Amino acid sequence: MSAESRFVVSPDWVTERLNRPGFSVIDASWYLPAHNRDGKAEYADGHIPGAVFFDHDEIADRTTGLPHSLPAPEFFAAEMGKRGISERHTIVVYDGPGFFSAPRLWWLLRVMGASDVYVLNGGFDGWKANGHPVESNMPEPEPAAFTPRLAADRITSFSAMRDIVASGSRQIADARGPGRFAAEEPEPRPGMRAGHMPGAKNLPATAFSKDGRFLANDELKALFDDAGIDLERPVVTSCGSGVTAAIITLALESLGHENNSLYDGSWSEWGGRDDTAIVTGKA
Repeated sequence: MSAESRFVVSPDWVTERLNRPGFSVIDASWYLPAHNRDGKAEYADGHIPGAVFFDHDEIADRTTGLPHSLPAPEFFAAEMGKRGISERHTIVVYDGPGFFSAPRLWWLLRVMGASDVYVLNGGFDGWKANGHPVESNMPEPEPAAFTPRLAADRITSFSAMRDIVASGSRQIADARGPGRFAAEEPEPRPGMRAGHMPGAKNLPATAFSKDGRFLANDELKALFDDAGIDLERPVVTSCGSGVTAAIITLALESLGHENNSLYDGSWSEWGGRDDTAIVTGKA
Protein backbone atom coordinates (compact mmCIF):
# COMPACT_ATOMS: atom_id res chain seq x y z
CA MET A 1 0.00 0.00 0.00
CA SER A 2 1.45 3.36 -1.03
CA ALA A 3 2.02 5.94 1.70
CA GLU A 4 -0.17 8.69 0.18
CA SER A 5 -3.39 8.83 -1.78
CA ARG A 6 -2.85 8.74 -5.53
CA PHE A 7 -5.68 11.26 -5.90
CA VAL A 8 -4.13 13.99 -3.72
CA VAL A 9 -1.48 16.35 -5.12
CA SER A 10 0.82 18.93 -3.59
CA PRO A 11 0.94 22.69 -4.30
CA ASP A 12 4.34 22.23 -5.96
CA TRP A 13 2.86 19.57 -8.28
CA VAL A 14 0.15 22.04 -9.31
CA THR A 15 2.53 24.98 -9.70
CA GLU A 16 4.72 23.00 -12.10
CA ARG A 17 1.70 22.38 -14.38
CA LEU A 18 -0.03 25.75 -14.35
CA ASN A 19 -0.62 27.12 -17.87
CA ARG A 20 0.05 23.79 -19.54
CA PRO A 21 -2.45 22.85 -22.25
CA GLY A 22 -5.03 20.38 -20.96
CA PHE A 23 -4.43 21.25 -17.30
CA SER A 24 -7.37 22.76 -15.42
CA VAL A 25 -7.88 24.00 -11.87
CA ILE A 26 -11.29 24.45 -10.22
CA ASP A 27 -12.14 26.24 -6.98
CA ALA A 28 -14.95 24.15 -5.47
CA SER A 29 -15.22 25.99 -2.16
CA TRP A 30 -18.58 25.70 -0.41
CA TYR A 31 -19.38 26.17 3.27
CA LEU A 32 -22.08 25.64 5.85
CA PRO A 33 -23.52 28.78 7.52
CA ALA A 34 -21.65 27.88 10.72
CA HIS A 35 -18.32 28.29 8.90
CA ASN A 36 -19.03 31.99 8.31
CA ARG A 37 -17.21 31.82 4.97
CA ASP A 38 -18.39 32.62 1.44
CA GLY A 39 -16.68 30.49 -1.19
CA LYS A 40 -17.68 32.65 -4.15
CA ALA A 41 -16.60 35.88 -2.45
CA GLU A 42 -13.27 34.37 -1.42
CA TYR A 43 -12.70 33.19 -4.99
CA ALA A 44 -13.28 36.73 -6.25
CA ASP A 45 -10.76 38.05 -3.72
CA GLY A 46 -8.10 35.59 -4.79
CA HIS A 47 -7.61 32.16 -6.35
CA ILE A 48 -5.01 29.94 -7.95
CA PRO A 49 -3.99 31.48 -11.29
CA GLY A 50 -6.35 30.35 -14.02
CA ALA A 51 -8.75 28.59 -11.66
CA VAL A 52 -12.45 28.73 -12.46
CA PHE A 53 -15.22 28.59 -9.85
CA PHE A 54 -17.72 25.77 -9.36
CA ASP A 55 -20.94 26.63 -7.52
CA HIS A 56 -22.34 23.47 -5.90
CA ASP A 57 -25.78 25.04 -5.44
CA GLU A 58 -26.08 26.42 -8.98
CA ILE A 59 -24.68 23.49 -10.96
CA ALA A 60 -27.21 21.09 -9.52
CA ASP A 61 -30.68 19.69 -10.05
CA ARG A 62 -32.75 22.37 -8.36
CA THR A 63 -36.07 20.60 -8.91
CA THR A 64 -35.60 18.01 -6.15
CA GLY A 65 -36.14 20.26 -3.15
CA LEU A 66 -32.83 18.95 -1.79
CA PRO A 67 -29.55 20.89 -1.58
CA HIS A 68 -27.04 20.63 -4.46
CA SER A 69 -28.53 17.46 -5.96
CA LEU A 70 -26.68 15.63 -8.70
CA PRO A 71 -27.12 17.63 -11.93
CA ALA A 72 -28.22 16.10 -15.21
CA PRO A 73 -25.14 14.99 -17.20
CA GLU A 74 -25.93 17.28 -20.14
CA PHE A 75 -26.32 20.32 -17.88
CA PHE A 76 -23.14 19.50 -15.98
CA ALA A 77 -21.23 19.01 -19.25
CA ALA A 78 -22.44 22.35 -20.63
CA GLU A 79 -21.39 24.18 -17.46
CA MET A 80 -17.98 22.54 -17.51
CA GLY A 81 -17.56 23.41 -21.17
CA LYS A 82 -18.30 27.08 -20.44
CA ARG A 83 -15.49 26.98 -17.89
CA GLY A 84 -13.04 25.51 -20.39
CA ILE A 85 -13.08 22.06 -18.78
CA SER A 86 -13.00 18.85 -20.82
CA GLU A 87 -13.31 15.34 -19.45
CA ARG A 88 -9.98 14.67 -21.17
CA HIS A 89 -8.13 17.28 -19.09
CA THR A 90 -6.00 16.73 -16.03
CA ILE A 91 -8.13 18.46 -13.41
CA VAL A 92 -7.25 19.64 -9.90
CA VAL A 93 -10.02 20.73 -7.55
CA TYR A 94 -9.60 22.59 -4.28
CA ASP A 95 -11.50 24.29 -1.47
CA GLY A 96 -10.41 26.59 1.34
CA PRO A 97 -9.40 24.23 4.17
CA GLY A 98 -8.41 21.26 1.99
CA PHE A 99 -10.96 18.50 2.41
CA PHE A 100 -14.49 19.73 2.81
CA SER A 101 -16.27 20.42 -0.48
CA ALA A 102 -13.49 19.71 -3.02
CA PRO A 103 -13.90 15.90 -2.80
CA ARG A 104 -17.56 16.32 -3.83
CA LEU A 105 -16.50 17.83 -7.16
CA TRP A 106 -13.69 15.25 -7.47
CA TRP A 107 -16.39 12.56 -7.18
CA LEU A 108 -18.81 14.37 -9.44
CA LEU A 109 -16.29 14.85 -12.24
CA ARG A 110 -15.36 11.18 -12.13
CA VAL A 111 -19.03 10.12 -12.05
CA MET A 112 -19.57 12.25 -15.16
CA GLY A 113 -16.70 10.68 -17.10
CA ALA A 114 -13.47 12.51 -16.27
CA SER A 115 -10.71 10.18 -15.09
CA ASP A 116 -7.61 12.30 -14.42
CA VAL A 117 -8.92 14.22 -11.40
CA TYR A 118 -7.10 15.21 -8.19
CA VAL A 119 -7.61 17.17 -4.96
CA LEU A 120 -5.13 19.79 -3.76
CA ASN A 121 -3.56 18.88 -0.43
CA GLY A 122 -3.84 21.71 2.09
CA GLY A 123 -6.47 23.57 0.09
CA PHE A 124 -6.25 27.23 -0.84
CA ASP A 125 -5.52 28.18 2.76
CA GLY A 126 -2.36 26.07 2.62
CA TRP A 127 -1.56 27.29 -0.88
CA LYS A 128 -1.49 30.91 0.31
CA ALA A 129 0.32 30.12 3.56
CA ASN A 130 3.18 28.58 1.59
CA GLY A 131 3.61 31.57 -0.71
CA HIS A 132 2.25 30.13 -3.94
CA PRO A 133 0.92 32.54 -6.58
CA VAL A 134 -2.55 34.05 -6.24
CA GLU A 135 -4.56 36.17 -8.66
CA SER A 136 -7.84 38.05 -8.35
CA ASN A 137 -8.68 38.72 -11.99
CA MET A 138 -11.44 36.56 -13.42
CA PRO A 139 -10.22 34.11 -16.05
CA GLU A 140 -11.86 33.97 -19.48
CA PRO A 141 -11.28 30.37 -20.50
CA GLU A 142 -11.67 29.15 -24.06
CA PRO A 143 -14.86 27.05 -24.19
CA ALA A 144 -14.28 23.31 -24.29
CA ALA A 145 -16.28 20.20 -25.07
CA PHE A 146 -17.08 17.98 -22.10
CA THR A 147 -18.60 14.65 -23.15
CA PRO A 148 -20.39 13.08 -20.16
CA ARG A 149 -20.39 9.35 -19.49
CA LEU A 150 -22.46 8.82 -16.37
CA ALA A 151 -21.26 6.09 -14.00
CA ALA A 152 -24.73 5.35 -12.62
CA ASP A 153 -23.46 2.51 -10.45
CA ARG A 154 -21.58 5.06 -8.31
CA ILE A 155 -24.82 6.85 -7.34
CA THR A 156 -27.34 5.52 -4.82
CA SER A 157 -30.95 6.68 -5.09
CA PHE A 158 -33.48 6.89 -2.28
CA SER A 159 -35.23 3.68 -3.34
CA ALA A 160 -31.92 1.84 -3.52
CA MET A 161 -30.94 3.24 -0.12
CA ARG A 162 -34.17 1.99 1.40
CA ASP A 163 -33.44 -1.49 0.04
CA ILE A 164 -29.86 -1.36 1.36
CA VAL A 165 -31.04 -0.43 4.85
CA ALA A 166 -33.65 -3.19 4.82
CA SER A 167 -31.34 -5.91 3.48
CA GLY A 168 -27.92 -4.91 4.85
CA SER A 169 -26.51 -5.64 1.38
CA ARG A 170 -24.02 -2.78 1.64
CA GLN A 171 -22.18 -1.21 4.52
CA ILE A 172 -23.23 2.38 5.23
CA ALA A 173 -20.57 4.95 6.14
CA ASP A 174 -21.98 8.23 7.50
CA ALA A 175 -19.66 11.26 7.38
CA ARG A 176 -21.60 13.51 9.77
CA GLY A 177 -20.18 14.40 13.15
CA PRO A 178 -20.75 11.98 16.04
CA GLY A 179 -23.20 14.33 17.79
CA ARG A 180 -25.52 14.48 14.79
CA PHE A 181 -25.09 10.77 14.08
CA ALA A 182 -26.13 9.86 17.63
CA ALA A 183 -28.93 12.48 17.74
CA GLU A 184 -27.14 14.25 20.59
CA GLU A 185 -26.95 17.43 18.50
CA PRO A 186 -29.73 18.90 16.32
CA GLU A 187 -29.54 18.86 12.55
CA PRO A 188 -28.61 22.24 11.02
CA ARG A 189 -31.53 22.13 8.59
CA PRO A 190 -34.95 22.86 10.12
CA GLY A 191 -37.65 20.22 10.26
CA MET A 192 -35.27 17.30 10.02
CA ARG A 193 -35.25 14.32 12.35
CA ALA A 194 -32.04 13.40 14.16
CA GLY A 195 -30.22 10.08 14.26
CA HIS A 196 -28.89 7.72 11.60
CA MET A 197 -29.90 4.91 9.29
CA PRO A 198 -30.09 1.45 10.86
CA GLY A 199 -26.78 -0.34 10.41
CA ALA A 200 -24.78 2.79 9.56
CA LYS A 201 -21.27 3.32 10.86
CA ASN A 202 -19.99 6.75 11.80
CA LEU A 203 -16.85 7.98 10.01
CA PRO A 204 -16.75 11.76 10.57
CA ALA A 205 -15.43 13.65 7.56
CA THR A 206 -13.11 15.68 9.78
CA ALA A 207 -11.19 12.52 10.75
CA PHE A 208 -9.71 12.04 7.28
CA SER A 209 -7.41 15.04 7.30
CA LYS A 210 -5.21 16.92 9.73
CA ASP A 211 -4.23 20.57 9.35
CA GLY A 212 -5.72 20.52 5.86
CA ARG A 213 -3.70 17.52 4.69
CA PHE A 214 -5.17 14.15 3.81
CA LEU A 215 -4.08 11.25 5.99
CA ALA A 216 -1.63 8.63 4.75
CA ASN A 217 -3.14 5.41 3.46
CA ASP A 218 -2.25 3.36 6.54
CA GLU A 219 -4.03 5.95 8.70
CA LEU A 220 -7.06 5.84 6.41
CA LYS A 221 -7.15 2.07 6.69
CA ALA A 222 -7.07 2.31 10.48
CA LEU A 223 -10.12 4.62 10.43
CA PHE A 224 -12.15 2.06 8.48
CA ASP A 225 -10.95 -0.77 10.69
CA ASP A 226 -11.87 1.12 13.86
CA ALA A 227 -15.33 1.89 12.47
CA GLY A 228 -15.95 -1.75 11.61
CA ILE A 229 -15.98 -1.21 7.83
CA ASP A 230 -14.78 -4.29 5.90
CA LEU A 231 -12.95 -3.10 2.79
CA GLU A 232 -13.62 -6.43 1.10
CA ARG A 233 -17.36 -5.61 1.04
CA PRO A 234 -19.36 -2.90 -0.80
CA VAL A 235 -19.89 0.48 0.86
CA VAL A 236 -22.36 3.31 0.35
CA THR A 237 -21.34 6.71 1.71
CA SER A 238 -23.68 9.32 3.15
CA CYS A 239 -23.58 12.61 5.07
CA GLY A 240 -25.81 15.61 5.60
CA SER A 241 -26.40 16.62 1.99
CA GLY A 242 -24.07 14.56 -0.21
CA VAL A 243 -20.99 16.79 0.04
CA THR A 244 -18.73 15.38 2.76
CA ALA A 245 -19.76 11.79 1.95
CA ALA A 246 -17.32 12.19 -0.96
CA ILE A 247 -14.46 12.52 1.54
CA ILE A 248 -15.13 8.92 2.60
CA THR A 249 -15.37 7.98 -1.08
CA LEU A 250 -11.98 9.59 -1.69
CA ALA A 251 -10.49 7.61 1.18
CA LEU A 252 -12.02 4.35 -0.08
CA GLU A 253 -10.73 4.88 -3.60
CA SER A 254 -7.32 5.85 -2.22
CA LEU A 255 -7.17 2.39 -0.64
CA GLY A 256 -8.15 0.67 -3.88
CA HIS A 257 -11.78 0.10 -2.87
CA GLU A 258 -13.93 0.47 -6.00
CA ASN A 259 -17.21 -1.20 -5.00
CA ASN A 260 -18.69 1.94 -3.50
CA SER A 261 -21.41 4.46 -4.24
CA LEU A 262 -22.62 7.75 -2.78
CA TYR A 263 -26.15 8.36 -1.53
CA ASP A 264 -26.78 11.72 -3.12
CA GLY A 265 -29.86 12.66 -1.08
CA SER A 266 -28.08 11.70 2.15
CA TRP A 267 -29.59 12.82 5.48
CA SER A 268 -31.35 15.81 3.92
CA GLU A 269 -33.56 13.30 2.16
CA TRP A 270 -33.62 10.40 4.63
CA GLY A 271 -34.02 12.51 7.77
CA GLY A 272 -36.41 14.91 6.08
CA ARG A 273 -39.00 12.24 5.48
CA ASP A 274 -41.44 10.71 7.97
CA ASP A 275 -41.47 7.21 6.44
CA THR A 276 -37.83 6.21 6.95
CA ALA A 277 -36.31 4.11 9.69
CA ILE A 278 -34.09 6.05 12.12
CA VAL A 279 -32.10 4.96 15.16
CA THR A 280 -30.30 7.09 17.74
CA GLY A 281 -27.26 6.62 19.90
CA LYS A 282 -23.76 5.56 18.92
CA ALA A 283 -23.59 2.56 16.59
